[in-house]
Amino acid sequence: MARGIYVSAMTPGSGKSLISLGLADMLGRHADRVGFFRPIVEGDDPAQDPMVELMQSRFDLGPSTCRGGLTRAQLRALLVAGERGEVDARCLAVYSEIAANCDVVIVEGTDLSGHDVALEFDLNARLANDLGTVVLAVVNAQEMSAAETADAVDVARRQLADAKCDLLAMMVNRAAPSEVEPIAAAMRPGNSGRPVYVIPEQSEISQPSIAEVQKALQARQVAGSATLERDVSAVKVAAMTVGNFIPQLTDGTLVIVPADRADVMVATLASSFSSDFPVASGMILTGGMEVEPAILELLASAPFPVFDVSTDTYTTARRVSRVRGEISSGHRRKVAAALGTWSRHVDEVELLERLALPRPATTTPLRFLNELIVRARASRQRIVLPEGLDVRILQAAEILSRRDVCALTVLGPEGQIRELAASEGIDLANVNIINPATSALRDEFAREYAALRQKKGVTLEDAQERMLHGAYFGTMMVQLGRMDGMVSGAAHTTANTIRPALEFIRTKEGVKIVSSVFLMLLADRVLVYGDCAVNPEPDMEQLADIALASAATAEQFGVTPRVAMLSYSTGSSGTGGSVEKVRKATELVRRARPDLPVEGPIQYDAAVDASVAASKAPGSSVAGQATVFIFPDLNTGNNTYKAVQQSAGAVAVGPILQGLRKPVNDLSRGCTVDDIVNTVAITAVQAQED
Repeated sequence: MARGIYVSAMTPGSGKSLISLGLADMLGRHADRVGFFRPIVEGDDPAQDPMVELMQSRFDLGPSTCRGGLTRAQLRALLVAGERGEVDARCLAVYSEIAANCDVVIVEGTDLSGHDVALEFDLNARLANDLGTVVLAVVNAQEMSAAETADAVDVARRQLADAKCDLLAMMVNRAAPSEVEPIAAAMRPGNSGRPVYVIPEQSEISQPSIAEVQKALQARQVAGSATLERDVSAVKVAAMTVGNFIPQLTDGTLVIVPADRADVMVATLASSFSSDFPVASGMILTGGMEVEPAILELLASAPFPVFDVSTDTYTTARRVSRVRGEISSGHRRKVAAALGTWSRHVDEVELLERLALPRPATTTPLRFLNELIVRARASRQRIVLPEGLDVRILQAAEILSRRDVCALTVLGPEGQIRELAASEGIDLANVNIINPATSALRDEFAREYAALRQKKGVTLEDAQERMLHGAYFGTMMVQLGRMDGMVSGAAHTTANTIRPALEFIRTKEGVKIVSSVFLMLLADRVLVYGDCAVNPEPDMEQLADIALASAATAEQFGVTPRVAMLSYSTGSSGTGGSVEKVRKATELVRRARPDLPVEGPIQYDAAVDASVAASKAPGSSVAGQATVFIFPDLNTGNNTYKAVQQSAGAVAVGPILQGLRKPVNDLSRGCTVDDIVNTVAITAVQAQED
């Protein structure tokens, strides 16, 4: 039977969507099937509710496990007709359908945004009881002192007790950052004696994005950048001369200007192109007037979006002031900030103890990647990203910073990096930036490199030149312990990433070669493929080395290694040089690690299919259940991983480099922002163990 958790706002504006998102992220790592239900939605169509859509896309949920119930208009009509029981019946019917397909269901109650807060509280409490769920109650601490917040929590406890609700936990949200500790100290223990979690207000969440402003105003974009995820940190109305207006601008300002003020438009545009002046987040042209064609042509190159509206400047500014950022907008940066805030302020281990969920039986791609982030965050490592002028690197750095995954350093010319970040609306406030060309570390690194490569004829002058390259500078930071790991390759070749590591980080003791694996995330399990990226034609000793390193990597990421040494032949059924190489490599692996289950040579079908294994390799401890697959050469490995990725819908994470004394990982030049985030998290986990 599914466990239900009813997230209930106890005061208006509680920001409970952050709680629902954090819960879903946590439960997705500890339950096989998670569902989401909003009994009452604000829009006209329950299927198009923004929070339902966010949960569906973020956690890969379908309509059978993630739905809305009634619209507020339907709720009102039923209550007016005196059919309160029909409200309960309809919500229970939808919840039961979701629960039939889930192990745990998050139910997000109403926002207490109606005219009768008492009626809405009663609605939430009654639904929680009818659905048989426990309640996670959320109190809004905005503009309240510590003592007032503690009183509000006590009142909420009494209200829920009077309503006979089963209280799972109390959470305080949207506290002023300076009040988090005083509020926590002021809390009085409830009957359970469990802690009350206090979560601060986050400007990254509460600030509206340009997209949210555009949607609220139904504004039409007429020029500028198509990127709408930028945060609006301030709003300025251009009602003064250019000379007085420009000093008022800050990065992230939304400029509201009458459509006939060409001087302000051009000045704001010019400011965005100067490294010494701020970049606006957007511009709204008011009054519904036609803009001069030459001015529109200039604004086409703006690094921020430009909109027009028919309303006057005062009305437009008033409407903009009412727009508030919402997690349900689904913008990646807001979601990252919300999950980072949750992880910093909620003890998931303690909260999970209250729920006592059964251990999940499968590992989905989403669960694996979420667990990866949690593991990386458990002991924050220092990771360097040498390609600071690649916008994907900066976008990933912002997400990693907001989710508090690791401490990041980005390499490159600081002025250019910050200018690029500002033009793209990227927040690098908590990211360290170092320019190798001007850093005081360059001389130290050059001396170290020259000493290490002296026998290869490298002079100090050569070393000085080499340390201008981000990959060399970043690798030396890792070598000398300034950083714990490096991720590179978004804008350069694999050789560019690996070469410095081979020159002076070198391989671990007992390891002969650097190799790689891909973690193949299937629908219900994780497989390890090696080597698919580095070694074209490994000999038998190198192949054994790859197998041993791949088994160790599998263990590092929670996969029990059962190693299949792949060939076109199983057992003694075939002959040939390639088969013999695999056979001898298998023997070397067995000698090196007698405890490791390994089979080879073996064909792929016998390695994964139990029925095929029964006929081709009876009695094998690996056949039919292999988790680590070692390919005889790069051609076979690279093609196989891509075939499985494309035809089976697997998520391929990697390549993950293995065998180096310190972690350095490579990116594909076609990598996405998510690929970079995942690779950095993998590198951080490797660094923890090193």
